[in-house]
Amino acid sequence: MANLDEQIQILDFPDLGDERGNLVVVEGGIAIPFDIQRIFYIYGSDTEVIRGCHANLRSEFVMINVSGTSKVKVDNGHETRIIELNRPRMGLYLKSNVWKEMYEFSADSVLLVLSNEHYDPEEYVRDYEEYLKMVRK
Repeated sequence: MANLDEQIQILDFPDLGDERGNLVVVEGGIAIPFDIQRIFYIYGSDTEVIRGCHANLRSEFVMINVSGTSKVKVDNGHETRIIELNRPRMGLYLKSNVWKEMYEFSADSVLLVLSNEHYDPEEYVRDYEEYLKMVRK
């Protein structure tokens, strides 16, 4: 049985700012455990919207709420955890094969997502029951 603590990790990025303001640097292969192949961000969602609702067979992700807050429910078929992303220096690293749901977006939320893979719809598992069967084999 997979341990969720081995599949997710909270990252705390250093603030390199000074009296002029904050500066957070996130470098692929250094601050995060992969080279970045894709970047996307979610904004304009509200507290009623649920995004994600899928697992990825190959893709790993780092999620950073660069503005505002949101919650991420992560599930490996055996354990579930809810992480609140509420600081722009905080990242949530997800290995592949983790079910994810993002929700409760604040009005000013901008959720930045970094991935180690280019988009491929074939590696998405979008049916939760199918996902459970896959991870509980």
